[in-house]
Amino acid sequence: MPEPSPGPSGAGQTRRRGAALEEAILRAAVDELAESGLSGFTMDKVAARAGTNKNALYRRWPNRLALAIAAYRRLATAVQPPDTGTLRGDVLEWLRQANRYWSSPQGALLRELLAAAGGATDLLAQLQEQSGAAEPWLTILGRAVARGEASPEALHPRVATVAMVLLRNEFVVRGTPAAPDEVLVEIVDEVYLPLVRVRSAPPS
Repeated sequence: MPEPSPGPSGAGQTRRRGAALEEAILRAAVDELAESGLSGFTMDKVAARAGTNKNALYRRWPNRLALAIAAYRRLATAVQPPDTGTLRGDVLEWLRQANRYWSSPQGALLRELLAAAGGATDLLAQLQEQSGAAEPWLTILGRAVARGEASPEALHPRVATVAMVLLRNEFVVRGTPAAPDEVLVEIVDEVYLPLVRVRSAPPS
């Protein structure tokens, strides 16, 4: 059912439907999430900001968490992985960028959403696409393979992303406000690079 679009008093109103209405709701949800955080994010506030009613929201998203995650995915920006010329340099710089992000207000919002998603695997999967996607890590590892620093056997999603999983553990499980740089170096030198070397070693 189309929804009336708010307009100046006395002016004719257009009706939004389909993609136009969904876009208006998502824009309102992004603004509300950025302004109020998850704790203050409600369907009522988003509906009021979008100039529609709650039914229009619930027809598209089953609850406020699902809508908040959709809004967060709009809010998050894609960043290209670094290319320093070495596997160690790339992994360490990518972890440092992630550490800065997870320590930021937007990163705190991501941690709130991950905690709120709990055991909802579909919602967690959407968030993990933002917080630990395999693609940039496979890009980094693929460059290392091309340079001869690793063998193709190392190109496995679980191997590629293990450094990010360990960093995420510092924030989500340990509650760290920001991981010290020595922790990042330890993850790279004591876990990531040895794992890549083991995967790259010829069978005995």
